[in-house]
Amino acid sequence: MQKRWAGVFTEATHPLVEKFTESISFDWRLFRQDIEGSIAHAEMLAHCHLITQEEKDALIAALQAIREKFEKGEIPFRQELEDIHLHVEQALVEQLGDLGGKLHTARSRNDQVATDLRLWTREAIDQLDRSLVSLQKAFLNRCDRDFEVILPAYTHLRRAQAVLAPHYWLAYCERFQRDRERLADCRRRVNRCPLGAAAIAGTSLPIDRFFVAEKLGFNEVIVNSIDATCDRDFLVEFAFCMGLIALHLSGWAEEWILWSTSEFRFLRLPDAFCTGSSIMPQKRNPDVLELVRGKCGRVLGCVQALMTLLKGLPLGYHRDLQEDKPLVFDAFDTVSACLEVAAAVVPQGELDRQGIEKQLEEGYLDATSLMEYLIRRGIPQRNAHAMVGRLVRRAIDSNRRLAELSLEEFQSESPDIGSDVYGVLGVRNAIAQMRSYGSTAPEEVSKQIQLWKARLGVST
Repeated sequence: MQKRWAGVFTEATHPLVEKFTESISFDWRLFRQDIEGSIAHAEMLAHCHLITQEEKDALIAALQAIREKFEKGEIPFRQELEDIHLHVEQALVEQLGDLGGKLHTARSRNDQVATDLRLWTREAIDQLDRSLVSLQKAFLNRCDRDFEVILPAYTHLRRAQAVLAPHYWLAYCERFQRDRERLADCRRRVNRCPLGAAAIAGTSLPIDRFFVAEKLGFNEVIVNSIDATCDRDFLVEFAFCMGLIALHLSGWAEEWILWSTSEFRFLRLPDAFCTGSSIMPQKRNPDVLELVRGKCGRVLGCVQALMTLLKGLPLGYHRDLQEDKPLVFDAFDTVSACLEVAAAVVPQGELDRQGIEKQLEEGYLDATSLMEYLIRRGIPQRNAHAMVGRLVRRAIDSNRRLAELSLEEFQSESPDIGSDVYGVLGVRNAIAQMRSYGSTAPEEVSKQIQLWKARLGVST
């Protein structure tokens, strides 16, 4: 097949080159965006009197028919046609003859692929945002049913203080909300139109870039034609946003893997999301969560690979940029799948209330509450910290809880300690003492649950 760019060449393309340079094996995913951009471009050409209204109508009708054929799998992908752009153009020429060739007026594959990628990324961001909302709702919907459950919170993977279970769930809502905010901010820079920049310098033809940008729903037009065709910052930024989502998913997966062990005994994972062993009949392995944790590495690798791909590229389009799409497509597919799985697992994981309760008072989770009791009596924080440390050591050495120490033992540290000290000891009393905004105080957690329900549109 004669290449559409081959006029200056005296030799046919070597088959090895066709195989090595093709991108249709992955950029076929852009067919909807390529046709959407082509329809807007045809409308602009007619608006600027570069084609007739009749020609525009014929082009748009043909493009819509081609889109339907792609969706039905009726157009085969051919290596010699290189990419999705040439596949669409070839189908158009086969249907309309020379008129099909007019669509490329004032357009290069350089600004065309940049436009397709921005349209695709915009849609991908919106899809990820919806998936994040679904996961946030999954955590939020647990809050009421788990409200009475108290869990140990950890620092350094050591028991630290007691918190309400919904306080944990809302912490994940906060994390994923930041992910949504980052995506929304990234979307602003994605939503800028490069079409009309042509190959690198623009065009001498009287086009209207603002017309086509409006048709495609872009908020802005990229001003500089050089930058318009070679900029891939938006993909790096999008990949970074996905990397953080994957990182947050990985942390959640690791936590639930730990919580579901016999050693923790905080959580029972649903059988439907576990697998077994080929040799050990008793095993219920958290393979799904392990894969969520493991797939994070692929997404983080995408960020590094994209930055390495762009490192040192001079201004202008380079064929290196062809390699951006497999990386971003894979990262998007991976994060989307992980979010879908997470939103399905979160509602079904059951807190092991008996297992949690059995060991809840272990680890002196009320020590900070005791220290703050002393501070309220005018004892400097550093002195109160040392006093409680000695009382904890006394309790450890005698295998007792703080609440099991006698009043005389407390008063050996400070005569200001009264019998009311027992009202701050034990995990439930410790939680009841909380006051600060955003803390695990039941009143504060209840307020935050209501705020999140309003934010996510969940009925109370």
